[in-house]
Amino acid sequence: MNPKDYGDKFNEHLLEQYKLYVEMADNVSARRSQTNTFYITVLSGLLAVLSLAIENIPSEMQNTAFLAVAVLGLVLCIIWYINIRSYRQLNSGKFKVIHEMEGQLPYPCYDREWDILGRGKDSKGYFQLTRVEQFVPGLLAIPYVLLLVFALCNV
Repeated sequence: MNPKDYGDKFNEHLLEQYKLYVEMADNVSARRSQTNTFYITVLSGLLAVLSLAIENIPSEMQNTAFLAVAVLGLVLCIIWYINIRSYRQLNSGKFKVIHEMEGQLPYPCYDREWDILGRGKDSKGYFQLTRVEQFVPGLLAIPYVLLLVFALCNV
């Protein structure tokens, strides 16, 4: 919107909108962190419960339990990976908007920070957390893949 068409309060409203939008971007990052904690807890807990409960499961049902837990764990890992990608895309979009808003502010601090960090192209200057983060579901999927292979070999 053209500031002249908006009126006298354009700069004041832009700054308030900018502050709110930056806070929303920060909230998305906090939710992403909580989501990661949730999946790590559930996936670790699922293996722990299986290891504690396996002695109480009749031997003819153990393979079915292994198979069910393996499939559930793998599905959760896939959903988690999709969540990470979604949060990454959402944050990327939010920061593009923030950069656009900064074009109308006195100092574009986030855009300048991104310049200093090489815009994410040089891993020596800045290694994006979401790049590391997206490997974690794959690492946590390994025990579930092994469990699935074990269950399928014992059918």
